[in-house]
Amino acid sequence: MDEFLLSAAAFVLLMVALGLVRVARGPGHADRMMAAQLLGTGGIGALLLVGAAVREVAVVDVALTLALLAAFTSIAFVKFMAHKDRPPTSEEDS
Repeated sequence: MDEFLLSAAAFVLLMVALGLVRVARGPGHADRMMAAQLLGTGGIGALLLVGAAVREVAVVDVALTLALLAAFTSIAFVKFMAHKDRPPTSEEDS
């Protein structure tokens, strides 16, 4: 069973690498952010599979920490893009 979980983790990483090549070539910032999210999601999945295969709790903790950081990264990206698209305010209005 452990060999199956490790081979599934390798397969997930291979699929992430193939998808990452395609998405990273995108023209915009959102495409590149999606590439980073794809890498994070695939990495979390692979770490969870490896953690189940080797029965190590620390690997699962690292995967859950990465999932939390990925959520914060998405929020920061959306806030940055919203701030970037806002027109500048003049000091005369206040």
